[in-house]
Amino acid sequence: MNGEYLRVTAAELARAIEDPDWAFEYVEEVMETDGINDVAPADARQLTTHKAWHAIAFLLERAAFPVDVVHGEHTFTSEDWGYGPAKYLDADQVKLAAESLARFSFDDLIREVDPGQLTAGQIYPLHWEEADALEWVRGWFDPLSPFFGAAALAGEAMLVWLD
Repeated sequence: MNGEYLRVTAAELARAIEDPDWAFEYVEEVMETDGINDVAPADARQLTTHKAWHAIAFLLERAAFPVDVVHGEHTFTSEDWGYGPAKYLDADQVKLAAESLARFSFDDLIREVDPGQLTAGQIYPLHWEEADALEWVRGWFDPLSPFFGAAALAGEAMLVWLD
C-alpha cells in the first residue's frame, strides 16, 4: 500500500472531475512514462510516499496540519484506485500545504513521538520496533515539501490516492 501524488493543472483537474476514467488512464500513462521519484521532487510530476503514508498521516494529524495531504480533501470518483477512491487538493489547498510543510521540520513532527505509539495505533506497515523506523519515514516525508512547493508555485492542484 503506497501513498501517491500527481500534480495537475487546473484544466487537467477539471477534466479529471468530469471524467474520472480519463484521470485513471492519465495517471497510469504518467506513471509508466515518468517513473516515480526518478527526478528531484521539485521537478517531478508525481511522487510516492511508499508505505510511509500512514505514519506521515499520523504525524501530521498530531501536529494539527491544516490540509489532509495524505488522503486528499475532495473525492472526485467512487472508483477504487487501489485502496479506495482517489481524491484531490485544489490549488489553494496545495498552496496552504506547501506553506505549512515549509514550516514543519521532520524533527518537529517526531519530537516526543515514541515508536510504540505507532505500534499501538496500528500504523501501517507495523515495523516500528526497528531502531531506524522513524528515520525511514523521514526519507519519504522530506520530498513532500519541495514537491508541494513547486506545485504551489505553478498554481497546480494535486491528485492523491493509495494503491
